[in-house]
Amino acid sequence: MLTPDRRALLKYGLVAGGLALTPRLFAQERAGEALKPITGDAVPTGRAERANRLARAQKMMQAQDIDALLVEPGASLIYYTGVRWWRSERLTAAVIPAQGAPIIVCPFFEKPSIDESLQIPAEIRVWQEDENPLALVAGFLTEKGLAKGRIGIEETVRYFAVDGLKAALPNATIVKDPVTRAIRMRKTAAEIALMEKAADVTMAAYRWTIPQVKAGMTPADIGALMAAATKALGGEVEFNLILLGEAAAYPHGSGKPQAVRPGEVVLMDCGCTVEDYQSDISRTFVHGAAPSAEQRKVWDAVATGQKIAFATAKLGVPAGSVDDAVRRHYEQLGYGPRYQLPGLSHRTGHGIGMEGHEPVNLVHGEATPLDVGMCFSNEPGLYLPGRFGVRLEDCFHMTPQGPKWFSVPPASLDDPIG
Repeated sequence: MLTPDRRALLKYGLVAGGLALTPRLFAQERAGEALKPITGDAVPTGRAERANRLARAQKMMQAQDIDALLVEPGASLIYYTGVRWWRSERLTAAVIPAQGAPIIVCPFFEKPSIDESLQIPAEIRVWQEDENPLALVAGFLTEKGLAKGRIGIEETVRYFAVDGLKAALPNATIVKDPVTRAIRMRKTAAEIALMEKAADVTMAAYRWTIPQVKAGMTPADIGALMAAATKALGGEVEFNLILLGEAAAYPHGSGKPQAVRPGEVVLMDCGCTVEDYQSDISRTFVHGAAPSAEQRKVWDAVATGQKIAFATAKLGVPAGSVDDAVRRHYEQLGYGPRYQLPGLSHRTGHGIGMEGHEPVNLVHGEATPLDVGMCFSNEPGLYLPGRFGVRLEDCFHMTPQGPKWFSVPPASLDDPIG
């Protein structure tokens, strides 16, 4: 706890311990005082949940005539096995057969580390530095009678692994994995609960951070406050994109110097992770002055776009129809047409889960029907190059009754947090 004297020193940026303590550092320290973790009840993915995932995958593999899957490190490997590893020139991978227990292939000297996060019954088979890991994969598949089988390759597996498997198992048929994304796309109740918690953290961080924004602050200043709040609330910082003034007209920002100025737009696009599952929420407001008529008009149009997207997201409709509905409305207002500016230059939304961007997207032409458990961002921004932009973003998931928000959109520009 800070004493009043210590608080005063921090507030006015006086020198303490030989370091100038800026208002940003003061606010970051205050975040630790003012905010407490809200993630204590978040339930990490356990062995039973991962066993259920494998069972679902194997059932689908059998239905689609897939004999085994090859999965490299990343979200899908964590999803199935719990193994947290990185990609390098030394192959680590899971081989999941349509029947029976998977194996993990890894370098010999990495086995103790791989063991630490493995959460499923699986044999770890190791290879030495002078050996070919794909020969190890081929050997396992041959043992299973799958030397001529259909082997699904998870979509992010690198070319050298695919090419090496083809060489080591020339009579196998290598195909795109049709299973992993189909399963990951439809979240279970346990996954939804973690995404709800991540959204709660980000919204609580917004409620603390936005009142701290002052004229003259840079994107880095605001991002540091948001990061401090997110950490204090128990989330892991995933990203904090802060766009000020004209920079808000460019969805992923500008390299030009930026600072908060009265009467200009502040666009914040922020997300965190809680037990592997992400949030992605954007808020746009006007700092230090009453919004102009044009700022209010654009903000209200974006808010209406969000409502149209949410109302269109019915079970069974093509994902692309959500984007089409928003774009039709914007074109009636004079924006566009299509992706042209001023207007909405990007898709209305993207899938989200363990990764910030996952298939499928709410984009024109996407025919995948919306189904229970699918999760999306809803972010139909409007961008006026050279002037400003507005993005409101909240995520939703599909339930048997229709879409349900992870975070509730703000009601008006006068109450921009929600």
